[in-house]
Amino acid sequence: MIIHSRERDLGDGLIVQRILPHATHRMVGPFIFFDHMGPASFAPGGGMDVRPHPHINLATVTYLFKGRILHRDSLGSSQLIEPGAVNWMTAGRGIVHSERTPPDARASGTELDGIQCWVALPEEHEEIEPSFAHHPKDTLPEFAIDGARLKLLLGDAFGRTSPVRVHSDLFYLEVFLPAGQRLALPHEGREAALYVVTGRARLGSDEIGARDMGVAMPGSPAVFEAVDDTHAMLLGGSPVGQRFIYWNFVSSSAERLESVKREWAEGPGSRPSGRFPRIPGDDAEFIPLPVESGRGSKQEPKRDPEGTPL
Repeated sequence: MIIHSRERDLGDGLIVQRILPHATHRMVGPFIFFDHMGPASFAPGGGMDVRPHPHINLATVTYLFKGRILHRDSLGSSQLIEPGAVNWMTAGRGIVHSERTPPDARASGTELDGIQCWVALPEEHEEIEPSFAHHPKDTLPEFAIDGARLKLLLGDAFGRTSPVRVHSDLFYLEVFLPAGQRLALPHEGREAALYVVTGRARLGSDEIGARDMGVAMPGSPAVFEAVDDTHAMLLGGSPVGQRFIYWNFVSSSAERLESVKREWAEGPGSRPSGRFPRIPGDDAEFIPLPVESGRGSKQEPKRDPEGTPL
């Protein structure tokens, strides 16, 4: 099946193409959220400001093609996200983080283009302690298969293993494929999908345009062919079961979502032993809990007018 992206204007010149969750296909393996942000250009003085916001029971990864983002979190981490590198943040029982354009890039003007993903944690790992890991681009496996150039960001695929410590069976790769070249998705019984960043590709008899995702259905051939020179992301893995979504919260427990909603409504740091401490160096503001929509807990994440939670 083909999932067509839906454009979202987040203000300040930032447009995202939302793929997951989708009404007809909410997850691919453990991947429950997939946004392509940009390409965006910010004039001098402008930039992205995603204020402190919470997560639980998931891990986040932002992979940039262009630009830089300063990540800060309630563990005390302060790390630049740069093109080609992987920052893997495990929310576990709870974490707060912010994503902003760094001061030097803001002063001179900058571009931003990249992919944001959320990975749902298996139930046995949902409530682990939060953690953060940075992996520079030269630590990630790069290799070629039959004319395709690939880079393994997460998990296991094509006989390689990423150094990023993940919590479930998954894979996530960047691939560049010349026109006419074919490549099998490394699903091996797992769910798998192809997202086209630029170019065009064919999955079975279906053509996938830029900013759209093709999902390999169970039992179907999982080989894609580049119609044009194509830049794409491959992702998938073993399912982790049903998940409930409310705003930035993902969990296997609807009751847990109700509990964390009440805690975040009080603000970060409001409970000394709570899930959501303040971020050192970025605690002057935060994104408040959105007003209830009447749709209950199981819904697509909302977005704050001033930014997109990652």
